[in-house]
Formats: sequence, structure tokens, C-alpha cells
Amino acid sequence: MNIFTLINLFHIIFVGSLFIYVGTYREKLPKILFPLLFILGIIVIFYHIYKTYTYITQGKQIWINLIHICIIGPLLCYIGYNRDKTTRPYFELLLMLGFAAIGYHSYYLIKG
Repeated sequence: MNIFTLINLFHIIFVGSLFIYVGTYREKLPKILFPLLFILGIIVIFYHIYKTYTYITQGKQIWINLIHICIIGPLLCYIGYNRDKTTRPYFELLLMLGFAAIGYHSYYLIKG
């Protein structure tokens, strides 16, 4: 099993499911989940900043990393910081990103 298969499975099983769960339950989430979302957002941002830097030096494409840096990481931080006071559109955006992650990574998992 190569690294791309593992990345696809991780995003399908963990990331997509988490985003759909958070986007669906919104304010009814367990309170412990909000700080974890904030920490996850920070990790996503810094990890993808590092990946962007290494990809630029290698001449690779960075658009996936920029999506994580500019959209996904900040959204997780915003929801984690505002907790149950987060308004509905932010949860719905996370819900859409969950479905998109599952669809995108399922396609590339099947395509191989």
C-alpha cells in the first residue's frame, strides 16, 4: 500500500467523517471537541506551510496545500475558537468540505 492510498483512506475515513459530524451536530457537539478542532486547525496550517515550502523548492504544485492553509485550517480554528457561538454558515461550509473530501479522495482511491 503506497502513501497516496493511505492519505486517501485517512481523508475518507477520518477527515470527511469528522467534518460531516461537526457540520451536522453544530452547537450540540461535546464541548471537548472545540479545542481539539482549534488545535487541528493550527496543525493543518503549519504542516501545509511546511509542505508548501518543500514543494516550491522541488518545483511541485502547491494548490492543495494552499487550500489547506487558506480555507480548511482557518475554518477549523474559527469553529474551535468560537465554539457553540459559531454561526450556521461556518458549520455548513465544513459539512460541504467533508463531502468534498470524501468524494475527491474516493475518486483518486478508485482511480489509483
